[in-house]
Amino acid sequence: MRRNLLLLLLLTCLMATAQQLPDRRETLKAMTAVNAYFMKKWPDAGMPTFVRNKMRPSSLWTRAVYYEGLMALYSVYPKQQYYQYMYEWGEAHKWTPRNGTTTRDADDYCCSQVYIDMYRITHDWRMIQNAKVNADMIVNAPQDGDWWWIDAIQMGMPVLAKLGKETGDRRYFDKMWDMYSHTRNVEGGNGMYNPKDCLWWRDRDFDPPYKEPNGEDCYWSRGNGWVYAALVRVLEEIPADEAHRQDYINDFLAMSKAIKKCQRKDGYWNVSLHDESNFGGKEVSGTSLFVYGMAWGVRNGLLDRNEYLPVLLKAWNAMVKEAVHPDNGCLGYVQGTGKEPKDGQPVGYNNLPDFEDYGIGCFLLAGSEVYKLR
Repeated sequence: MRRNLLLLLLLTCLMATAQQLPDRRETLKAMTAVNAYFMKKWPDAGMPTFVRNKMRPSSLWTRAVYYEGLMALYSVYPKQQYYQYMYEWGEAHKWTPRNGTTTRDADDYCCSQVYIDMYRITHDWRMIQNAKVNADMIVNAPQDGDWWWIDAIQMGMPVLAKLGKETGDRRYFDKMWDMYSHTRNVEGGNGMYNPKDCLWWRDRDFDPPYKEPNGEDCYWSRGNGWVYAALVRVLEEIPADEAHRQDYINDFLAMSKAIKKCQRKDGYWNVSLHDESNFGGKEVSGTSLFVYGMAWGVRNGLLDRNEYLPVLLKAWNAMVKEAVHPDNGCLGYVQGTGKEPKDGQPVGYNNLPDFEDYGIGCFLLAGSEVYKLR
């Protein structure tokens, strides 16, 4: 009798959890609709973008983040059209970082993340060759301060993690830690990470004494989202015995708690995490990155399911219901490019950001992890 009761309780808990999760078909429907909107708008994967009076190649960071998301979608829904679109993009740029193999700018070599993932599918060395030449230059140089703004952690750090895994050369992991540690603990004097709040200042311009209008420190949502996503993407790659794996996990767990505390009642996060009065409101790019990280953490057993699943699902469901345009898949409430809450405004359902690609990429990253939840 007692055994039957325990089994009944276990089944009840499992059913309750399953009922909490969105229908996977609906999750995939939202992702494919948003992605179809972008692919229809940009049928030529190599076409440059003219934004703010300047022509920009499609290998820039905004587009690379989109392809990170598309690769995530492809991992759960391997449609040939998606592979072809990624292949044509890589071919258009000769599988080379923006501005060549000598660039040290993480925004330039963010695209290498996708090149490496494509190599893993095809084993075509061309796809990885120039990414490796560029990364080797960075690894063999003495300086560690290239990632002076926290966005760069997501743009650059996973490249080194992926190459370390792919080649078995732990020098990539060592350099990755040196550069991450510099940004975290040294950059700007005392580092960009505030251990008191477990959140990150975007760059030295926002270190104290800089304050938000309400007197709080300035913690930009998407900037913290970049770091949070980078930790996920690194932990996916590095082995269990990597020297600093636990350090990354510790930061991920601390950030998770801090981010959870900042969630709005409607499920989103404000662009200013500690000041809702400074351009407060729904915002999708930062929210998507937080959902991505939390869903991955729950799925991999690092975050307590009962504590974090309601948080991430509230955010995901809100975005699917309120941000995705039902008629064409356009994604609303995405803050435009910048470095702080006031940039890229106004944010609204019908306000398109200057670049639409990275917001879609963030949304696809989030959706792919929600889709994998059981």
